[in-house]
Amino acid sequence: MPAKSVSGPAQSGGKYKSGAPQKRIQSRSSKAGLQFPVGRVHRYLKRQTKNTTRVGAKAAVYTAAVLEYLVAEVLELAGNAARDLKSKRISPRHLQLAIRGDDELDVLVKATIAGGGVIPHIHKQLLEKGKKVQQK
Repeated sequence: MPAKSVSGPAQSGGKYKSGAPQKRIQSRSSKAGLQFPVGRVHRYLKRQTKNTTRVGAKAAVYTAAVLEYLVAEVLELAGNAARDLKSKRISPRHLQLAIRGDDELDVLVKATIAGGGVIPHIHKQLLEKGKKVQQK
C-alpha cells in the first residue's frame, strides 16, 4: 500500500495546537534598549569571577549600559575633534585629543594611545617674552 501524502502545510506534532501566535524571541539588549550585547557581557562577567560567585542578570544590563555610555561619550568628543580638524574619519589622534581634553576621561583612561601623538602645550614662562629683565 502506498504512503499517504498530506496536501497543504505540514502538520505540527505535539500535545497542544499551535493556534496561538508564537512569541517572538527578543534579546536582552533590545529589552533594555541598548546596543551593547548584554548576553556577552554577562558571559564575560561570569568568566572573570570565581566559580562560587553568582552574577545577577541586572549586573550585566547595568555594565553594558555603562560601557555604552562611555563609548558614546568618547565617540562624540572624538567626532567633534575630527570635525574641528576637517576630517571625516576618526583617527587615534582624534581619540587622544578627545580623552586628554576632558578632565574626567583623562583620569579614567591612563593608557597610552598608539598613534595619538602629544597634546599641544606651551609652558607659560616660555610665552612671556618682554617681561624678562636683564641683569648685569
